[in-house]
Amino acid sequence: MVRRWRVTGSDVDESASEWDLRLYVAGQSAKSVAAFANLKRFCEEHLPGRYRIEVIDLLLHPQLAKGDQIVAIPTLVRKLPEPMRKIIGDLSNRDRVLVGLNLEPRPGAGSSR
Repeated sequence: MVRRWRVTGSDVDESASEWDLRLYVAGQSAKSVAAFANLKRFCEEHLPGRYRIEVIDLLLHPQLAKGDQIVAIPTLVRKLPEPMRKIIGDLSNRDRVLVGLNLEPRPGAGSSR
C-alpha cells in the first residue's frame, strides 16, 4: 500500500517551497508507526501546510526500494527541496531529524535525545 497525505490550509505561504517526503516502512511495525507519528509532528511544527508525506510499505511493494536505494527501514527520504537527504530510524531523536532535514530548531525549543 502506498499512502499519501497532502496538508494544505488557508495559512499556506504559496511562495514558500513545498517539502516532498517519502517514508519507507515495513507494515505496521512499532518503529514504522513511531517514525510516521514523529515525522508528522516535525512537519506540523516546522513546515505547517508546506509538506507532502508519501508512505511506502515495502512489505507490499518491495520493488519500490530500488529507486531510492533503501537498505534499512524505516527510512525517510527528502525528495524536495533538493538535495535529496535520507534519515534511517524511527525519527525519535529530534536534533538528528532537524539536522538531517536541514531545519533549524526553533529558538528556546528544548531538544530530546
